[in-house]
This record gives sequence, structure tokens and C-alpha cells, in this order.
Amino acid sequence: MHVAATPGEGLLVLAGAPIGDIDSVSPAFRTALSQADVIAAEDTRRFVDLLRRMGLEVAGRVVSYFEGNEASRTPALLQDLQDGRRVVVVTDAGMPSVSDPGYRLVHAAVEAGIRVTAVPGPSAVLTALAVSGLPVDRFCFEGFLPRKSGERRRRFAEVADERRTMVFFEAPHRLADFLTDAAAVLGADRPAAVCRELTKTYEEVVRGPLGDLAAWAVEGARGEITVVVQGAAAPVVDEAAAVDRVRTLHQGGMRLKDAAKQVATETGLGGNDLYRAALETDRG
Repeated sequence: MHVAATPGEGLLVLAGAPIGDIDSVSPAFRTALSQADVIAAEDTRRFVDLLRRMGLEVAGRVVSYFEGNEASRTPALLQDLQDGRRVVVVTDAGMPSVSDPGYRLVHAAVEAGIRVTAVPGPSAVLTALAVSGLPVDRFCFEGFLPRKSGERRRRFAEVADERRTMVFFEAPHRLADFLTDAAAVLGADRPAAVCRELTKTYEEVVRGPLGDLAAWAVEGARGEITVVVQGAAAPVVDEAAAVDRVRTLHQGGMRLKDAAKQVATETGLGGNDLYRAALETDRG
């Protein structure tokens, strides 16, 4: 992929790096690095090793850009962009700004009217979803949860009714505690999958109920961990009770259409259907 920048104007490129297998490197990724004036790398040592494994030399200036210096380094990188340079952001693995450095610079560049593009690449989130065996038509990414159990359980409580499949990141030494808390709050029978070392030599995907996975994880897990958890089951809605609720709200002074709309939001049923059913009941 060749993304041309307007002459005299900078271009910010977010480049997705391999999450493991070096064969995941795309020609577009190579081109982006070769064309860069500045490369902002999360870990310069790992980046140099990546270049070695790719057999690639780059002419651009390489600077570190990680969580600890992201805020302080962003203004200088923004200045590079405003001076017309092509800046490429590369993190240790996956797509920059997705639970990795990059968001601050993207936001600053957008605010400054600078073009931002991306070289799509491997993603632990999408890879884990694809191999999890869980529904993937709708999903959400929750990233890393708090390290303390009490705070983590409160976060699980916030998403306990989430209907979409959820994706989390977790450190291997906290995996057992994470899964124990998830089982306690979301239910020990909730289906899930633990994906570790995706695309690497020792890739492993363990699927099962959260309770079983928590017991399995006690023995310890190593490597990069992504956890996929199935969303909450749709509640069983009593349509007759929903219509009664509409009528009760209406009798309390609410317009019938507004009452139907509110109950539709609460139950997931169709507002027009509830309105017609309540109207027919009143007429009967």
C-alpha cells in the first residue's frame, strides 16, 4: 500500500505489527516503514529486533513512544507532522492506539487537521474472536480491567447484562484471579475462551464455562492472554406483562405512545406492537 501525502503536508500512519508470527508482516507494513521520516516505536529495542527478523533497514528517525512518555512526546511528533513529515507509529504488537500508545497523537493530529491513515495488520482482539467459537456478530472490547479484585468485580457487574460478546486483555499472572472474579459475577456457567500466544509457536485456545476455566488457570498460564466471554442471554419477556405495564403507565398519566416506547426500551419488544396491543386491550 502506498499512501501519498499532499506535498508539504504531514501524514500520520498507524502500522499494525505482528502479534507473533513474523510471516504476518504485509508488504504494506514494509512500505510504510521504508517511507517513514519518523518512526515512533513503543519499544525501540523490540522494533530493531523486528526489523532484523524482517530483513529491513529504514532511513527514518526512530524514537521511543510508550505509555510513560506518550504525553510528553506527542507535541514533538505533532510538530514533525506539521512540518510536513510522515510519521509512522508502531507498537510491540497489534494495532497502535488499541490498548496501546497512539491515541493521543491521533487525537492531536485530527484536531490539527492532519491526515491520519492506517496499515491494517494483525489484531489479538479479532483473532481471539475468530477462534473463540463464540458469537461474533456483535462484540465489544473491554481491554484490561482493574488489578484489584473489588474494582474488577465492580467492572464485571457493569457489563453483567451486556448482550454482546466481550473481549478482555489480561496478564498471565492475574488470569486465575480474573477468571474467578468473572465466574463469581457473570456466572460460572457463562461460556468463554482463553486465547494465549496467538499466532506464536505455543498458541493455545482453551474453551469452556468460566468456572472450569478459572480452575484450569490456577496451574498458571504463560504468554500474552486474550479472554473472550459470551454475552448475557436475552431475557425472556412476558408480552402480556409488558402490555399491562404500558397500560399502567398510561393510566398513571403518560401518553400511550410514550408508555409503549418506554416499555419497548425496557424489554426489547416493538414499540408499535405494544401500542397496538394496549389500544386493543383498552377497546376490548
